[in-house]
Amino acid sequence: MATMSNLNPRIDFVFKKLFGSEENKDILIDFINSIVSDTDQVLDLEIKNPYNEKQFASDKQTILDIKARDRSGTWFNIEMQMVDQDYYAQRPLYFWARLYVSQLSVGINYDRLAKTIGINILNFNCTEEERYHNEYRLRNVRSGRGLIEHQQIHFIELEKFDENISSVMDRWVKFLKKADEYSVSTLPNELQEVPTIRRAMEVLDTMNLSYEEREFYESRLKWIRDEKAALLSAEQRGWRKAQEEFALRLLKQGISVEEVAKGLNLPMHEVESLATRIKDAENV
Repeated sequence: MATMSNLNPRIDFVFKKLFGSEENKDILIDFINSIVSDTDQVLDLEIKNPYNEKQFASDKQTILDIKARDRSGTWFNIEMQMVDQDYYAQRPLYFWARLYVSQLSVGINYDRLAKTIGINILNFNCTEEERYHNEYRLRNVRSGRGLIEHQQIHFIELEKFDENISSVMDRWVKFLKKADEYSVSTLPNELQEVPTIRRAMEVLDTMNLSYEEREFYESRLKWIRDEKAALLSAEQRGWRKAQEEFALRLLKQGISVEEVAKGLNLPMHEVESLATRIKDAENV
């Protein structure tokens, strides 16, 4: 077994190993309770798909989320997502629905369906909201009254967290964002104050990875870096194309090459090339 320090808990399989292992159930309970309302506080729960090293070695795709049920019958699905995907908002709704309907089996009535709560921790921005924590339920659009309290979908958008600490959830979010920069001895006081966060840091500090797990961890880090680089490149290409189109419109309106280059912060030779393109098109 190989030991690694400074593990990133936002990597999906590390997140699952930390929060989805039976021996760390108290960490998961405290994390959930920091997010859900007072009426949904968890006293105890059963992890339905706990982290299993043998299962990991045979099928790495089975470890991406955590499913659990508390003693009141409420179901939870917790997922950590590092990189944005097309149509991501549909994904949490799909997984919520799949877990909700999976409670039914042949001969079981609808009255046996229990509240199902989806918690999605995102390392990117997904919603148009300013706050990093947003909760969605079924509500009447006019009266605001709920149809049924069985649906809750939470989004925790880590990029929106501004480092202001006022709640236990704030502390957990800071832990997720910064844990790979800390150790037990360097954990900030505001995180040390929460016993389960301190224990989570201890678990990360001493977490042993098998050869397969270590290889997968490194490959996930590389994949995430590559995805972010590709996204940044695409954004830059899109921005440059928008700049060129705007520059073309300005040039066609008679704005000088010098003014366009200065106003849009574009190289002079590029704007001159655009101006030449306009003249060539006019001469055709």
